[in-house]
Amino acid sequence: MKITGRTDVYGIFGYPVKHSLSPLMQTAAFEAAGIDAVYVPFQVSPENLEKAVDGLKAMGIRGINVTVPLKEKIIHFLDFIDETAEFMGAVNTVKNVDGKLYGYNTDGDGFVDSLKEERIEVGGKKVLIIGAGGSAKAIAYSLLRNGVEKIVIANRTFEKAESLAGRLSKIEMVEAVSLDYLNSVVDKFDILINTTSVGMKESDPSLFDYSLIKPDTVVVDIIYKPFETELLKVAKSKGAKTINGLGMLIHQGARAFKILTDMESSVEVMKDALLEGLDGRNI
Repeated sequence: MKITGRTDVYGIFGYPVKHSLSPLMQTAAFEAAGIDAVYVPFQVSPENLEKAVDGLKAMGIRGINVTVPLKEKIIHFLDFIDETAEFMGAVNTVKNVDGKLYGYNTDGDGFVDSLKEERIEVGGKKVLIIGAGGSAKAIAYSLLRNGVEKIVIANRTFEKAESLAGRLSKIEMVEAVSLDYLNSVVDKFDILINTTSVGMKESDPSLFDYSLIKPDTVVVDIIYKPFETELLKVAKSKGAKTINGLGMLIHQGARAFKILTDMESSVEVMKDALLEGLDGRNI
């Protein structure tokens, strides 16, 4: 691409950020849409975040995505945040409008979009979410807004699951259980979602007895490296529909792209760029 004085600048704040795949897919989306812009990674430590935000405004950077560990911390330096980001207490997209910074969170809606792409309807479904961190919160919040019948949060630390369930119950009743109870309840759900990091390593222990998964269950693991975790392998062998985390990554990025540019992105272009990048990293 040709960079001129008219080229807009976008990027991502994170620490570390060198591993981020966002520059790959967002740059591909800019090129496909004919937008004169660059998208670069900015490694910003938490202690330098305020200075970085000031620099964003001073240099006229049009917008950024935000990744760990800055999603919660950046809220203090923004002028406005939308309802979803406020509930999440976390922001992953910041748009600079004439020096005013607007914060959004596209993680949960990106997850629901990824299910819709796979023709999975969530309305009226019973959902089990394993994990009680930021991803679980975003996913549960969006699922509730899209009409699921019931959500149960399971976590190794029951108190954390209970705390998240209590927060979500302000929208709709959500229950919490300990991982120890999963074997006795796992067959009662239409959709099972793993939001933990368990499965990223071959040596990771099973979250529960995977052989209990029913063939008519949709099993989602938001991990995409590896593409197929042990949970997904066993679920597939049982005849269940399986989905990894690549779709969520793409669709949250697509929603962020629309917020930042007011234009639709090409999901296929973003997907191709990610797959090419992942293959280059020996996935």
